[in-house]
Amino acid sequence: MLNLATILFVIGLVLSKIALFMYIPAIVAFSTATQGFWEFGSAILITHSCAFALLALGRRRTFRLGVRDMFLITTLVWTIASAFAALPFVFINHISFSDAYFETMSGITTTGSTVLSGLDSMAPSILLWRSLLQWLGGIGFIVMGVAILPMLNVGGMRLFHTESSDWSEKSAPRTKQVALHIVQVYIVLTFLCYLGYLVAGMSPFEAINHALTTLSTGGYSTSDGSMNHFSSLAHWNAILFMFAGGLPFLLFIRALKRKTHHPITQDAQVRGFAKLTLLVGAIVAFSLHYQSHYTWLDAVRVGLFNVISVMTTTGFGLGDFTHWGAAMSVVFAFLMMAGACSGSTSGGIKLFRFQIATALFNRHMMQLIHPSGVFIQRYNGEKVTEGIVRSVIAFALVFFVTVIVTALLLALLGLDATTSLSGAITAVANVGPGMGNIIGPSGNFASLPAMAKWILSLAMLMGRLEIITVLVLFYPAYWRN
Repeated sequence: MLNLATILFVIGLVLSKIALFMYIPAIVAFSTATQGFWEFGSAILITHSCAFALLALGRRRTFRLGVRDMFLITTLVWTIASAFAALPFVFINHISFSDAYFETMSGITTTGSTVLSGLDSMAPSILLWRSLLQWLGGIGFIVMGVAILPMLNVGGMRLFHTESSDWSEKSAPRTKQVALHIVQVYIVLTFLCYLGYLVAGMSPFEAINHALTTLSTGGYSTSDGSMNHFSSLAHWNAILFMFAGGLPFLLFIRALKRKTHHPITQDAQVRGFAKLTLLVGAIVAFSLHYQSHYTWLDAVRVGLFNVISVMTTTGFGLGDFTHWGAAMSVVFAFLMMAGACSGSTSGGIKLFRFQIATALFNRHMMQLIHPSGVFIQRYNGEKVTEGIVRSVIAFALVFFVTVIVTALLLALLGLDATTSLSGAITAVANVGPGMGNIIGPSGNFASLPAMAKWILSLAMLMGRLEIITVLVLFYPAYWRN
């Protein structure tokens, strides 16, 4: 039986934290005498009231959480938190709740798709709120990815099981310690990114916003021109910290504890991420230099920026890669789905799944050549069990099925093929921009029908929560006692 009281208490706890973070843009609005103070005040009052009500209903002397409870909590927290976090967009920007919910879900899942325009003249409070949503979503997913999903054995995440994945009372202090270390590393890297943007010529307000959305690999900007609005040095700073956001944060902790870079540089997933980034970046730079007449330095900068931005699912815009030819569009369509490392803030399929699939294929071929041979599949020195292989295959299947179903639903609403397919990919992979004239890097999602935005919001949620976490709730067996 589901522990509904505990579920209500956890949701109330999360909403109370959302309300507390709303104070930050409210203070900014008040101190700068710009729009947003009363609007954020109203949102704070509504969110706090509902949070207190849920806390009162769910308060018990003892709290118990089973695996089924964790599936439901994980989905409900992101769904309900997005509904309340959308209120400032309704009050300040005067947009429909559908648009506001889409913007919020895109922010909190660190997707980066937007329905807003005129960012350069928008109230500082709402710009900061967009950035905070992505920053909170990024750290929220990291903690979930290293502590919750391995316990639920979602999509092969069991491979990354750590002591922090055990939520028993015995390991609770260790779980809190790991989570605290992750938050500390996240804050330090965000601050360093902020300093880098200041040196690159951004104003303090621009720097803090972009630092929040760079490390979280979210991609929201304070300008309609995204990163085109800023200097080349800012682009290099973004490249560095987008790459850092695509790395497993647990490895940062291990490296600091051991006082060596080996946990990061010797990890199979990190090495694969670095090699693929450099290889594709070189190909794109070569194409830009010889076909679009960029200088070598600009070609490397623009090419590497876009590859890392898409691969880490950040979605910052710098140029429009859909105008670089059909071959480049195919390359970036693959990068949209690939993603970076597991345990990072990025979305997508994640590289470890491709690496396991490649190793599985090699083992299969060796088995065909040597039928009597025994070949053990390993990853990072550990044996890959059949259960992990089955989970990876299941995730790959549901990922592509989710993309196809989402694209089909969008097409039925009257959207063209490019918009439907790229919109589905960018939502499920949590990338941000799609392809084509409507939702490409130079456009946004404002003109899409309201129903399309709700479909994409669900797709973004499923992509962020590894799909199976949400999908399991639709099985009748889940609801049987």
